Amino acid sequence: MNELAKNRSVFVCSECGAESSKWNGKCPSCGAWNTLEETVPVTVVAGKSAPVGSFKYSRISEISYEDETRYDTGISELDRVLGGGLVKGSLVLIGGDPGIGKSTLLLQICGFMGEEHTILYVSGEESERQIKLRAERLGVMCDNLFLASNNNCESIIKAVRENKPECVIIDSIQTITSSALTSSAGSIVQVRECTNAFMRMAKSEEIPVFIVSHVNKDGGIAGPKIMEHIVDTVLYFEGDKQLSYRILRAIKNRFGSTNEIGVFRMDDDGLSQVENPSEMMLSGRLGNVSGSAVVCTMEGTRPILAEVQALVTKSNFTSPRRISTGFDFNRLYMLLAVLEKRTGFVFGGVDVYVNIVGGMKIDEPAADLAVAMALYSGLCDKPIPEKCVAFGEVGLGGEIRSVSRVHERVKEAARLGFEKCIVPKNSFRTLSKNEDYGIKIIGADTLAGAFRAIAEKKENK
Repeated sequence: MNELAKNRSVFVCSECGAESSKWNGKCPSCGAWNTLEETVPVTVVAGKSAPVGSFKYSRISEISYEDETRYDTGISELDRVLGGGLVKGSLVLIGGDPGIGKSTLLLQICGFMGEEHTILYVSGEESERQIKLRAERLGVMCDNLFLASNNNCESIIKAVRENKPECVIIDSIQTITSSALTSSAGSIVQVRECTNAFMRMAKSEEIPVFIVSHVNKDGGIAGPKIMEHIVDTVLYFEGDKQLSYRILRAIKNRFGSTNEIGVFRMDDDGLSQVENPSEMMLSGRLGNVSGSAVVCTMEGTRPILAEVQALVTKSNFTSPRRISTGFDFNRLYMLLAVLEKRTGFVFGGVDVYVNIVGGMKIDEPAADLAVAMALYSGLCDKPIPEKCVAFGEVGLGGEIRSVSRVHERVKEAARLGFEKCIVPKNSFRTLSKNEDYGIKIIGADTLAGAFRAIAEKKENK
């Protein structure tokens, strides 16, 4: 009876780590839904305590970081996302949908770094022969790349400490198990403890470690949320697998800017860099078509121009449809309400479809103005001038609020040949009056003012 009670499973929340004796649809601790997962509790031997190590501390003025090393991965887009290169002793987590290109990117890194550094690639999903087949297809062949098919955490760490590779890749963390735990691979306890073990290895040996992670059905990184807190950097591969473009986004980075992105294109021979994503996002854009507007959004420190499309058509349903791809659905509803209340345009009997071209996802409020202009253009069937770009946050009063980094956005629009830029009036005042931006800049304080600026452009032509 005691043995059965000791081995009884518990349910652990993947968001907050709280334990429950029975399954619930809602976590009783943090309130998240469908996050309780069954696992076997870790047994602790009574009467024994962990050994106490020495505690060392240093005065901050005595700590030197001049010898900090950043490795060049050979992929400038990845180096940008990492904050300038791969930091020595860092633990990097890469997540994304199956087949999005995570393993492909890591093998291509091996092709460049393997010329000067030793790399250990450990896979718990593929055999060494299978990894070599993929490496040959990508043209990655170097003597400093070592392959291993192993899923035991202790064996991997022992091999790393003995052979001292300069970089380690674990593909994937859901297949790695610790012999000290009785739960199965991929469980919350296994993923958490193995990640902790690799973190201690990376810090003590000063070896950068890449960890590949699967995603759950909601698109988030699988495993306990604490795993993302343990690692130094969290990278997420996103994009439509039906399209060739991929976006690598930094969700967390202790050594660089967050929300930085790298843009790639998936070809037959692997991933290639897209060093000018604005031109890529605007390629194939038709002129003199209603419902199309261009926005300049900031991704980390990089301004990117993207096309916003809005299709407004008569509805055949009692309740009109509202579909948004790449733009927040709730924010679309808000913009429709503001347009109806503050400008008089009625969207009650029409279907509305909004799309960000190229598979890009924009969650920055600065895209509000361009989306509102595209909706206005689609409803009235009046094309927006092809060489016009707009950005600004729209408030519930119909006002256009200021956004950050206006100077970089305007310069990027001018570089790509745009002739007119509609910006918030408060942001317009922050621009230097003596600098020639090479583009006509108009400050608008309301949506009505922005729409008038479009009409003035057409009259001038």
